[in-house]
Amino acid sequence: MKKILVLMGIVAVYFLIGKVTMDYQVLPKEAIRIRVIGNSNQEEDQAIKKEIKTHLETYYYDLLKDVKGVDLARATIEKSIPEASQIVSSIQGNEDFTIQYGENYFPEKEYKGIRYEEGYYESLVVTLGTGSGKNWWCVLFPPLCLIEETTEEVEYRSLVVDLIQKYF
Repeated sequence: MKKILVLMGIVAVYFLIGKVTMDYQVLPKEAIRIRVIGNSNQEEDQAIKKEIKTHLETYYYDLLKDVKGVDLARATIEKSIPEASQIVSSIQGNEDFTIQYGENYFPEKEYKGIRYEEGYYESLVVTLGTGSGKNWWCVLFPPLCLIEETTEEVEYRSLVVDLIQKYF
């Protein structure tokens, strides 16, 4: 009986802590974001946005993966803007776009059950055309953009589930 009460206590604490910590994703304080905003939500404009996102994601990951410290990352990003403009221009063609680095507004977003608060964040923002389409963003520094695409298998385990399986 004692084991069941302890187990129920662990489960209750797990769900209470899980609820509190799962509502918001806390990014590192010195994180620098990247955002690409599509011209519109038309299929062609979103395809262009996705292609630009893919090229910039790879370019910046390679550029920043070994950078130590946010100050060096900032300097590297600032120096990279002409190259980023060339990447966008080569895909976007003669269409208008802007690249802005600094404090930029991000709306609230929920992604995979995690809510990211709206606010102004240090970021590199690429706006295609009118910028009225859907956008993509992730963390540029530290370079977290490509983590999701890793092919490495990761197994997540839960202490509570392990305890339940052990005793039941």
